[in-house]
Amino acid sequence: MATSTLPALSIGPIALDTPVVLAPMAGITNTAFRRLCREYGAGLYVSEMITTRALVERTPETMRLISHHESESLRSVQLYGVDPRTVEQAVAILVDEDRADHIDLNFGCPVPKVTRRGGGSALPWKRDLFAAIVQRAVQRAGDIPVTVKMRKGIDDEHLTYLDAGRIAEDAGVAAVALHGRTAAQHYSGTADWDAIAQLKQRVTSIPVLGNGDIWQAEDALRMLDETGADGVVVGRGCLGRPWLFGDLAAAFSGSDERHRPSLGQVADAFRRHAELLVEFFDEEDRACRDIRKHVAWYFKGYPIGGDARRALAAVVSLAQLDELLGALDQDSPYNAEGVEGQRGRAGSPRRPALPEGWLDSPELSPAQRDALIEDESDTRGG
Repeated sequence: MATSTLPALSIGPIALDTPVVLAPMAGITNTAFRRLCREYGAGLYVSEMITTRALVERTPETMRLISHHESESLRSVQLYGVDPRTVEQAVAILVDEDRADHIDLNFGCPVPKVTRRGGGSALPWKRDLFAAIVQRAVQRAGDIPVTVKMRKGIDDEHLTYLDAGRIAEDAGVAAVALHGRTAAQHYSGTADWDAIAQLKQRVTSIPVLGNGDIWQAEDALRMLDETGADGVVVGRGCLGRPWLFGDLAAAFSGSDERHRPSLGQVADAFRRHAELLVEFFDEEDRACRDIRKHVAWYFKGYPIGGDARRALAAVVSLAQLDELLGALDQDSPYNAEGVEGQRGRAGSPRRPALPEGWLDSPELSPAQRDALIEDESDTRGG
């Protein structure tokens, strides 16, 4: 099927004209960044990963992270948890208090502080635990669609995605998304799009979304052509490039139009991002501290000089930011060779941190179950 004739992506009752989902990214996909991306394009924009225990305990930071601006007509929240009961309770809060229109379950995070507790990309190895979490979340969500985002597995010797896809489909999820890497790969190497194609062949009654190495709109078109996936999930490719969602909308409508911003246009987007962060945090100082980490991404490939970059990465106020941005060469053109391609840290393969004896069996032992419940009592993070 030609990508230009793809039907709207349906995730339960949610119909997306553009089959694109913004991947949850910690410290990135807050409501400010989601709003900015939406100003350029279309799709489904998911929150940062929310810890279920912290949500159940209603920690102030977590309650702020699940907040949505009134302009966000589709409110999407991603949950992370390792205890089925706690996940169910978190889902109940979102549903009963009308805080979400879509819930995504995280089984893809590869960071050690998550996997060493048996969460994220480590969890699907325990098939009974994975099934229990997904089943209870779907049942408690009722009419609110629940989706699953996962990786191929822990490493090449412990792949889980095909079994997990089948279990999730049987549990009644509205869609599954696969990042074509293992936890051991972290973000290194090349995403395995063949795995996405295999999952699409295994899971046939719900949409399958592909994630990994989508740096520009053409990559998304190629992924769908090569894998048969129903849509794409975009993560690091949009760092410093919120207009990628406009490019994706154009590409999926059959248009060759692409956003090729001058340095002045990039500066305007960066300023808009900072402004939205001030509104989100309700604190200019905190917003300026947050926007600093975006400097390298926004200005990658543009000739602004080391002194200007360092100054932007230490900005303390919007007034100072305006002064720094105003000093840039606004007419400096887009440089595809320097701007396009991989963004964010790729890192290197690493041995996943796992609970003791985690790989001994794909079934959860009583001791491991008790340890998971104890870990759930830690409400740090969001």
